[in-house]
Amino acid sequence: MWKLLCGSITGFKLLSGSGPGIKIKISTIGNVKTDLKSEFISQGINQTLHRIYLQVNCQVSILTPFDNITQDITNQVLIAENVIVGNIPETYYNLVGIDSGDAMQMMQ
Repeated sequence: MWKLLCGSITGFKLLSGSGPGIKIKISTIGNVKTDLKSEFISQGINQTLHRIYLQVNCQVSILTPFDNITQDITNQVLIAENVIVGNIPETYYNLVGIDSGDAMQMMQ
């Protein structure tokens, strides 16, 4: 059981956080759905950041004395984070804006 103030239920910002408390109950309606998400982010010329997330989706029902409200809740939790370090290159060429023919002449 949670306690919610009456002023917060009305939606008026002026009354928010005031008034007597109303007991509410939150319960899940269905199953909780989970999914693993993975992302790779470049962190320089020889490093990659790898993150693994757990995404949790559930549908809850908020029970108050006046109304029942159904809401979908989605949350993402970081499980693991790792920096993958590669070999350091001996040379690095920034060839942005250079034609492929000009780039070949530069390397020779």
